[in-house]
Amino acid sequence: MKIYTKTGDKGQTSLYDGSRIDKDSLRVECYGTIDELNSYIGLCMNYAKELDKNVLFEIQKKLFNVSGELATKKEGKFNNKVTEEDIKKLENIIDEYTNKTEDVNAFIVPGTSIIAANLHVARTICRRAERRIISLSKIEDINLNIIKYVNRLSDVLYAIARYNEEKLIPMEF
Repeated sequence: MKIYTKTGDKGQTSLYDGSRIDKDSLRVECYGTIDELNSYIGLCMNYAKELDKNVLFEIQKKLFNVSGELATKKEGKFNNKVTEEDIKKLENIIDEYTNKTEDVNAFIVPGTSIIAANLHVARTICRRAERRIISLSKIEDINLNIIKYVNRLSDVLYAIARYNEEKLIPMEF
């Protein structure tokens, strides 16, 4: 099977449901940013502890569903939708990691370990994806659980990064 199809040579791509859309559309930007996030989490896994790798791998698998849902305009064409249960799973992960770290009521300087630094980059990519998805939701109907999921996911990445910081350096203003 060839990787190139030449069908995108004029600036359009196919969505999951078969419809065509401009490659620079907001919808493509959204699922493209989720793809970037998923790839970056893959990089993070190279530095992660085994427990963290398992959590990150489960997140990566779910991100394929987030992308698939964003890459589908026609209702009923994509069945693996983000649910409240998916959001609750992320909240449980946040609680688990937060309980393992000391309370700090300040911003922390990110990146005192290689894994923490990379997870903070992943967090910022996640926040960008969230902003783009919110913009899309203002002009097209999307599953609002996607916004909640991506919002919680940035908190998960923060919690895991904080857990992996070798030293917490709070910022005082």
